[in-house]
Amino acid sequence: MNFKQKFLGISHKNNSLLCVGLDIDKDKMPKFLFESSKYPFLDFNKSIIDATRDIVCAYKLNMAFYEVFGKEGFDLLEKTIEYIPKDIVVILDGKRNDIGNTARKYAQTLFETLNADAVTVNPYLGKDGIIPFLEYKDRCSFILCRTSNASAGDFQDLPVSTVPLYQIIAKKIKEWNENDNCGAVVGATYPGELKIIRTILGENMPLLIPGVGKQGGDIENTVKNGTNTKGEMAIINSSRGIIFAGNNEDFSEVSRDKALSLRSEINKYR
Repeated sequence: MNFKQKFLGISHKNNSLLCVGLDIDKDKMPKFLFESSKYPFLDFNKSIIDATRDIVCAYKLNMAFYEVFGKEGFDLLEKTIEYIPKDIVVILDGKRNDIGNTARKYAQTLFETLNADAVTVNPYLGKDGIIPFLEYKDRCSFILCRTSNASAGDFQDLPVSTVPLYQIIAKKIKEWNENDNCGAVVGATYPGELKIIRTILGENMPLLIPGVGKQGGDIENTVKNGTNTKGEMAIINSSRGIIFAGNNEDFSEVSRDKALSLRSEINKYR
């Protein structure tokens, strides 16, 4: 089974384009976990997964929130991935890249050692830094195209010839998609650009769309501009707005309610 088959399978099963970001942060997590649990971070992740596994199409783990703990964080990352149901997509968000030989080791770590279904990749080094990821033909590499942060335009809006750089990147992503395993990262906070990128990339390329929830991306515009004509091929991520919605012992139930609400709103516009 390749990435698209797995993604469409779970998306149809759970009627969902929702991805929950498992970005652990001690300062935002319920305090009681650190008093009652020997493994508070893992127990937190397991509780969120148990509460949302029938609602989501994917979980995204931003690696910075794990790597900060050193080897214990790597162990936590592995155990969290192992706990995620096998039919749900696992995205490792590390925005990795380097020259070819180093990129190959990054790809091996993410796809083989950690067994991710998809990763995020930085295109700045060009094609030879992308190819090692694309050699994993059954996985997906989401290439940064138009990011959701406020200063994204510092470089991404710079005109190259007659169009902004992000459009050149989108065209390159389409060109690199020889194995049908490319995706693009496009922020929900820029709906106009999202629509342009969907037009450039066509119907069949998946988009990973961060920026809804705490970052303020509009759901209706995100769905209408980011999905294809079937209302598919978009993975819409929310992290803090779901996993840190509750601070008490019922935190996972509160997170489930938030996830259900967001899935319903997304589906309303599909």
